Amino acid sequence: MAANEEEEGTSPLLSKEEERRHHPGCPGCDHDRRKDLQTGLPYKEFSYVWMICLTTALPISSLFPFLYFMIRDLHVAKRTEDIGFYAGFVGASFMFGRCLTSTLWGIAADRIGRKPVVVFGILSVVIFNTLFGLSVTYWMAIATRFLLGALNGLLGPMKAYAIEVCRPEHEPLALSLVSTAWGIGLIIGPALGGYLALPAEKYPNIFSPDSLFGRYVYPNRVS
Repeated sequence: MAANEEEEGTSPLLSKEEERRHHPGCPGCDHDRRKDLQTGLPYKEFSYVWMICLTTALPISSLFPFLYFMIRDLHVAKRTEDIGFYAGFVGASFMFGRCLTSTLWGIAADRIGRKPVVVFGILSVVIFNTLFGLSVTYWMAIATRFLLGALNGLLGPMKAYAIEVCRPEHEPLALSLVSTAWGIGLIIGPALGGYLALPAEKYPNIFSPDSLFGRYVYPNRVS
């Protein structure tokens, strides 16, 4: 009798067959069933992970090649020696915003789903990175960078998504894709930022000095 009770206490409440039973209308069951039916790597889903993580990392470091010149032309520093001091706050504001909201974005992704959080994060990158490039005051530059970081809660949900779309044996590869895309974004970001800075001066045959790219890249050139 004791052996039977001990056996009952250690046996699972549901058999493996019952645990795998598909319940119509259950999103979790549908998701698990799709994973069970996978025969190889989910290349399409992995490509989404790669592209989104890459674009998320680009704004972090893309400003560093021209940040010194941007702060100089914003005329917030009274001395040349103070430019680095003010540039540091602009560079740090992005990560400060991220550290305040990353946990909240993870909670939101669990409550409302990964897709809404990812879509909102991508839109915030496009909007606030553009506004940062159009900054005409020092405080606008700090505010847009801070909001870019605070509203960019993509990394945590993308790690969760990468694991959820593949079978257990492919999870290490999925997480390595996130880290690799992130690292490549940090490499490409400064290169793109330096290459595309001051387009009207570097490429006058393409961008007119009177165009948006010539007038609003740095505020001292605004007519």
